[in-house]
Amino acid sequence: MRNLINNSTRMKKGFVILLLFAYLHTTAQDPHFSQFFSSPLTLNPAYTGKFDGTFRVAGNYRSQWPTINDAFTTATASVDFAVLQNRIPEYDTWGVGIMGLNDQSGNKILSNNFLSLSTAYHKTLDENGYHTLTVGFQGTYANKRLDLTRALFEDQLSPEGFTLATGEVFNNNNVIVDYFDVNAGLLYSGSTNGFNNFYLGASRYHISRPKESFTGGNYILNSRLTIHGGGYVPVGRITTFHGSFIYQHQGGASETVLGGAMAFSLSDDEYIESNLYAGLWYRIGDAFIPYVGIEFSGFRLGYSYDVNNSSLSTASRGRGGNEISLIFVKKPADPGRKKLGCPKF
Repeated sequence: MRNLINNSTRMKKGFVILLLFAYLHTTAQDPHFSQFFSSPLTLNPAYTGKFDGTFRVAGNYRSQWPTINDAFTTATASVDFAVLQNRIPEYDTWGVGIMGLNDQSGNKILSNNFLSLSTAYHKTLDENGYHTLTVGFQGTYANKRLDLTRALFEDQLSPEGFTLATGEVFNNNNVIVDYFDVNAGLLYSGSTNGFNNFYLGASRYHISRPKESFTGGNYILNSRLTIHGGGYVPVGRITTFHGSFIYQHQGGASETVLGGAMAFSLSDDEYIESNLYAGLWYRIGDAFIPYVGIEFSGFRLGYSYDVNNSSLSTASRGRGGNEISLIFVKKPADPGRKKLGCPKF
């Protein structure tokens, strides 16, 4: 009987914690990735078209706090490419992109879907094309659904688990909210020789401050400010150091993540990007984020695992979340072309 009571108590606590996390997550901050560097169009619209190639496809999947069943799962996919290359100055780039994002919370009780179109113009600041200044814009359609038929309440708890009918009554078990939103960003990127890079960017999301409420209120979505930067530099014949940081602030929530990775080249040809990556980032006051990756034939596959060390570690048991990313960049046909240094991490 003691074990049964303890199990029921743990289930109640887990449910309360889950609701608390869902509330904080949905009202305080946007969905985000630990591998922010592998999700360019959720980081800054100015990243649209900023890569050394003809087009780029990116995908990310994150499962957060796996010890609480289906607490948060986030997935995104995007494609971006350059347009009108023969009608604009040499080394300038006009990028266009499309992105879809799905974020689900609390065993799919809350589902957020976003579809974004973005564009950015990268203006060359020197005759070699090594330094660029970019302005980017993004328009987003958001659709959010609250499905209360999936929710569990304390009065449903029995010795066998959540098996009883709830006495909670709602006017509508399925609530849908949709709106349009506007985002913008700036980015400076520089290189001394095409084989290194340094960059600094800033973006503002939810500039239009759309209304977002499931209860008929007038909750106005807080804008999100992001400042990010980093770069990479060769430190040996076959090794390159990549470093990056990000600071985000939205409403009363903020986060800072910084770290880096070493790349170990698998090819003797400097124009062939084939690497193994190993690194570590740290979300200050929250989690360590070890990262491993491999790059070959235009693909870069990365995996990270949040190791929680904040006050939430009791509930999460020290496990923050799994995350996987995949980026493919189609390289131009000319292998001896001038290499352009672009942000990578």
